[in-house]
Amino acid sequence: MIKIVIDVRHLRDFGIGTYIRNLVQALAHADRENEYVLVSLPDEVRLLAGLPPNFKVSVYKAGDSRPAEHIAFPLFLRQFSADVHHIPLNQVPLLMLKPYVVTIHDMASLVFNVESGLKMSARRFRFRRGLLRAEQVMTVSAATRRDVVNVLQIPAERVRLVYGAPDPEFFRHRHAADARAAGPATEDQERRRIMERYQIHYPFLLYAGNIRPQKNIPRLVEAFAVVRNELAGHPKYRDLRLVIIGDEIARNPAVRHAVIHSRVENCARFLGFVPFDTLRVFYECASAFVFPSLYEGFGLPPLEAMASGTPVVTSNVSSLPEAVGDSAVLVNPENVFEIARGIREVLLDDDLRSRLVVKGKEQAARFNWERTAREIISIYEEVARK
Repeated sequence: MIKIVIDVRHLRDFGIGTYIRNLVQALAHADRENEYVLVSLPDEVRLLAGLPPNFKVSVYKAGDSRPAEHIAFPLFLRQFSADVHHIPLNQVPLLMLKPYVVTIHDMASLVFNVESGLKMSARRFRFRRGLLRAEQVMTVSAATRRDVVNVLQIPAERVRLVYGAPDPEFFRHRHAADARAAGPATEDQERRRIMERYQIHYPFLLYAGNIRPQKNIPRLVEAFAVVRNELAGHPKYRDLRLVIIGDEIARNPAVRHAVIHSRVENCARFLGFVPFDTLRVFYECASAFVFPSLYEGFGLPPLEAMASGTPVVTSNVSSLPEAVGDSAVLVNPENVFEIARGIREVLLDDDLRSRLVVKGKEQAARFNWERTAREIISIYEEVARK
């Protein structure tokens, strides 16, 4: 038996939080032998209820953004005398206790960061140092693995590909507890209730995720404007809208400018973050999910949409082709009219839509947390033996 400490302080984050939550549940299901300590913020303890006896939760009151945490967090970890520590994102304290493993989700903080000079050099130094000192680095895609090896010069034999997966709930197509108990009719009623709450009674394109420069939202807005104009007389899509779930538009002036410039203020909606069950309903009700990102470490949202039975238009760059295979319409994310073409094809070609729905569910199902947990347990045990 070995003892593993996992830093779960980002449990509620939009993307990485999904990874941490599902990894913990999968480990709990797969491993009743080893001992686990989950280091959590006070507000997140309730999210870790119901785990088996070999899982303990230890509360740590600070996040990982303060410079002092490079010393304070490793000192806190000493009490556990762990055989291996797992930092599930690139926030490795400079004095992190060894042995440890790290999961890298993407390299966006280096590739798409606007900082320069000393700040950028310091960021790169911390990033690389954290990986060089790790016993094992895990990446969630082959594309990210290549970036870690080529950009940061981390030895390839120290970098292991371990895919993530969509949340299993996306495959279940059920919503609130009463809907689960009462069957399909109540599920449809719950779906309609949520759509009515947001006053959505029209066909819509959906984007879900953070709104950062690499997410390419301004071009998505422009492509939507092109498609909406082209389908102005279409019997089904003449009132097509764009729904964006993620950060607030006020924080992203380039996106706000694109909305105003494209004259779609009245038909592009920014909802901020929504509860999980609500997000699932939006996935299922969307006419298409559009994700024209310029860079992704893995590309979880397209797989979530596929698991929900929604056709996907996404980029032909970075890790996205690796994630979606031939089960989505791939477009050049730097060309607005190419993105618009992909959207138009998915909306108007019924045969294509049907194929994408079937193949999308199959593709999403190829990634599963059971296999991910088994591979990570193997890495824990391998590191502990060393």
